[in-house]
Order: sequence, then structure tokens, then C-alpha cells
Amino acid sequence: MPASVITPPGLAVHDGVRDACDRVIQLLLLHLQKLVYNRGSASLAEAPARAVPFLDALKGHVRELCVETLRLERKRFLWQHQLLALLAVYSAPACATDALFHLLTLARTQDELALATQLHAVLSACSTDLLPATVRQCVCHIHAGALPEPHVAQLFRNLALLV
Repeated sequence: MPASVITPPGLAVHDGVRDACDRVIQLLLLHLQKLVYNRGSASLAEAPARAVPFLDALKGHVRELCVETLRLERKRFLWQHQLLALLAVYSAPACATDALFHLLTLARTQDELALATQLHAVLSACSTDLLPATVRQCVCHIHAGALPEPHVAQLFRNLALLV
């Protein structure tokens, strides 16, 4: 088990502590979910949707969150995937297409690629034209030369697997 900020290398975390931390994270994610889905829509007659500062601060870190999620570490990747979905819904459509683009570009195994399809399933319920927008973003990155050759090749392999 890798060292963490809680324990030095070689020491195991007690199961009770691990369970308590799991519960706290689940409660935090549930609270974020309520904030995201109960924001309401902004219209001329209503006040603007309430901001969620934590998610606003994460907007610029979509790639890093995708990279960490793809590490598939224990329960952590499940929490990160849920956080990524909440961020994508909160900041749609930009973060939604960014997240799918990064997952499609960086996934190297079937299990990692499954995270992209699961995210798409969650996001497609509340976002229209998500797939065409993601494909446009992929094409734009390729045409701009913004992706290294290995990432372009991986993106094409992953798209071929999905089709």
C-alpha cells in the first residue's frame, strides 16, 4: 500500500479509519451532487444559478482529474469519476467535452476506456449533442497539432474500439 499523508510508509490504515473516510467522501460527493442538480436554471425571471466554488476551482484541472481517475486506484477512482461527472454537468458543455476528450485520449486499457463510456452515459442524460461536440474537439486538437503522435494513435485506437 502506498504511503499517504495520513500514514508513513509501511504502516497500514486501520479498517475503521478507512471506512470513516469512505463515508465522509461519500457524504461530500452527495452534497456536491445536490448542489449541482438543485441549482435551478437561470432565466430572465429568476436569479442566476448558484455557484459552487469548489467546482469552479476544479474547472481548470479536468485533465489532471482524468489522469488520476485513469490510475484505477482502489475506491479512489470511483470517487474521482463521480467528481468528474459532477464537474462536467456543472460546467457543461465545455468540461463535459474536455473530460470525454481526455479520457478517450489517455485510456490505454479496456477498463480505462470503460470510464469514458460510463461518463458519456451519465452526461448524455442531461446534455444534448455531447458526442458530436466531443468528436469536434478531438478533430480540432488533431488539426491544431496539439496532441503528441502517441496520443493521436491512442485516441484513434480507442475510437475504433468504441465504434
